[in-house]
Order: sequence, then structure tokens, then C-alpha cells
Amino acid sequence: MPGVQMRGALQAPALTSDPVRIPPGPIEEYNPTEDLLLWMTENFTRYGHIYKASILGRDVYVVSDPEYCERILRRNWRNYARSGQVVKRISLLLGRGLIGSNGEFWAKQRRLIQHAFTKSSVSGLTNVIADANAELLEAWIEAARSRKMVNVTTDVSRMVLKVTLVAIFGDDYAVVAPHFGILAEEPQRDLEFAQIFRSLSKVIRDIAARRRGENATAKDFLGSMMQARDRDSGAPMSDGQLAMEAMTLIVAGHETTASILNWIWFLLSRHPDVQTKLAAELDGTAWQGAPTMEELPKYPYTRRIIDEALRLYPPLWLMTRKALADDRLGSFFVPAGTEIYISPYLIQRSPTLWEVPEIFDPERMAPEHAANRHEMALCPFGAGPRNCIGEFLARAEIQIHLMMVARELQLRCDDTRPPEVTTGINLLSKHDFLMRPEFRSKAAG
Repeated sequence: MPGVQMRGALQAPALTSDPVRIPPGPIEEYNPTEDLLLWMTENFTRYGHIYKASILGRDVYVVSDPEYCERILRRNWRNYARSGQVVKRISLLLGRGLIGSNGEFWAKQRRLIQHAFTKSSVSGLTNVIADANAELLEAWIEAARSRKMVNVTTDVSRMVLKVTLVAIFGDDYAVVAPHFGILAEEPQRDLEFAQIFRSLSKVIRDIAARRRGENATAKDFLGSMMQARDRDSGAPMSDGQLAMEAMTLIVAGHETTASILNWIWFLLSRHPDVQTKLAAELDGTAWQGAPTMEELPKYPYTRRIIDEALRLYPPLWLMTRKALADDRLGSFFVPAGTEIYISPYLIQRSPTLWEVPEIFDPERMAPEHAANRHEMALCPFGAGPRNCIGEFLARAEIQIHLMMVARELQLRCDDTRPPEVTTGINLLSKHDFLMRPEFRSKAAG
């Protein structure tokens, strides 16, 4: 599917006191053979920031009004359980892990896992991130010397997978890496893939059992989860749940970060002026090898590039919920049982929220432009209590990679065709991006 273009959306209708007002929407049901994102976008253009539709036999409100989204994800989030198409896909692949669970079980699991994602814990991964990127940079420098193309999509996927597996399994990386390479090598996320992937939980259970038998305490994510105890019962996670959560972190930590890095390089290759500005910010940097976590905030233009890429190509392109009780979104009545589809892709490309939204313009992310923008106008990692637990780590990985590579190289893409996206759990490029690494004039000497 080519990049979706939105001409302009209708404003939400004026408020009314009608207690049972239902949003307008298409009469025809969604046809599962159609691309869902394209279908949602076309109806967004027709009906505006909230419309009712029949999708896969369910009554669905497709919502992209920031105020409505804030109520669903923040102010009244307990009334909106994770449910629907996205959760079904995730549960098929991962079972009842953190992403696919609700209620007190979800809250307990979130508490048990949260410690692994504190800023201090993530800061301890700087060397892991730097080492994986140093290997990738060396390969791309060699390609620049030889004037050869590189497969950016595959290369960043493998690099991010290594960071993810080392972060989770530490010294047991060599044990798990041969099994989980399927994530970088196999793009399909169908039933066959799900069956193969879920069988890998035994690898994780075996590692946990061995560590427990050796009374070993590791500082990696798996070790943190093994040591965590429920605050009420004092019980640890079962081995089955431990494996499920570790697999959730593998998938979530790998595919989302690899996807946005892939899109960043595509966007930079199409906008050499942005690459030039990025290089200028990185010239004269004092750090050697890789920046530390403390240095990352000192590079605002780099961060604007990342935010703008996340706006245009949010990996988390769809969030689905279900209303547990009746509610209201503005003037609209939401009956209990209604499924809610929130698409950051639609929100972040809305012409009523963003000026010339289809254009890649990192300067729009400067602080002075954010003053009058609703906070929910940019929500690539979700929002509220159920926002992405790994956001800080993902942003650090992305920025360290971009700074290490862009200080030395620029990437050129000769293919001028419009990009095509494919929508599964995450928003991915339909085709791999092949690019030519070139030395910057500064690095060439």
C-alpha cells in the first residue's frame, strides 16, 4: 500500500444534549480483503475525527480527536480494556503477556516488569547499544569504501535484535540468538510464524531453570523479572509467565525500534538537507565511540528528526480498546461493548492538527511550535497508564544509533518510488530499503 494521503478531515459536529447521539459513519462493512489502514483513512476523510463502523463483525468507533483519545487512554482508561484486532494478533503470537492482559493481572505484571525499565537500568545498557552499533557502522564503512549497497532494513533489524536479546538475556545471548534470529529473517507474522515463535518459550524456561539451579543472579531483564516479587503475595512469576513476558519484550523491543530506524533512514535519504543539518549538529562532538545517556539531550535537532519520523511512521499504528461500561466522548454516546480504534497514524497526519502533515519537517518539533498543540497530537508510544513500557529505552537506542552513524556517514537511496507500508502489529515498509553509504567530507579525510 502506498503512503496514505489525507486531503482533509471534517470537524467533529457541534455538541448536543442528545443522550444517545451516535457518530456518523459508513453503511458498508469493512471488507477484510481491503487494507484496514487505507479503509480507515478514507473514512476519516469522509466522516472526521470520530465515526462508527462495522469491522470484522463488531461495532467500532474509530477515534482520532485528541480530546476523545485523552479520555479513553488517560482520564477514564479503566473503562477501556485492551481488546480487539491488535490484542488478538498479539495474543496469538505471545499469549497472555503484558500487552494482551487487563485488570489487576495486568497491573501486577506491570509492577513486576517496571524495574527493568528505570532510567538507571536503561543507562546500564549504553555499552550494549554502542557495541552493536559499532559492528553495524564498521560494516557500513566497509561498504562505503567498496561503494557497495547495503540493505538498511535487514541490517538495522539484526542490530536491534542483538541489543534486545543482550538486554534481556545478558551472558546467555549466545544461547538464545540462534533461536530468535527468525524475528529478523522472517517478515511474515502469520499463524505458522506464531506457532514456531511460541515454541521458543522452552528456551527461556530452560535458562530460568538453570539460573535458579545455579543460584545465579543476573542483572539483565530476565534476571530482574526473576527476582521481582508480587507486593501482596510475595510470590515470583511462574516460569510460564516469565517466558511469556520475556517473549513480549523481545517482539516489542525489536520490531518497533527496527521499524522506526528503517523509516528514519528512508526519510533522511529523501531529504539531504536534513542529513546536512544533522551532520552539522554532530560535528565537533566531544564523545568518543558513542554518546552517554547524559549527553543525548544536548542534541535537539537529532531528537526532532526522531520525533518527526515517529509522527509520520508510528510503529504502533493502531490501538484497540473495548468500553466496559457506557460512556460519552464529547456529545457522542458510547454503549458498553463498543470497540474503539485509535490510530496514531491518523492523528499524527491530521490536517486539522498539523500544518502540511505529509511533509517531513523536523523543525515543526521545535519547542516553540508545541505550545498550542494538544499533547495527544503526538502519541507514537500510546499514552496514559498503558503507554509503552520501553519508550525510554527505544528512544535511547534510536538516538545513539543515529548519532554514531550520521557522524561518519550519509546514506543515499537511488530508488525514487513512493514508499509502501504494510500493517501487521506494527507499521513496516513493504519492501526493504537498499541504500549506498557514503563518507561525509569530514569523515573521509
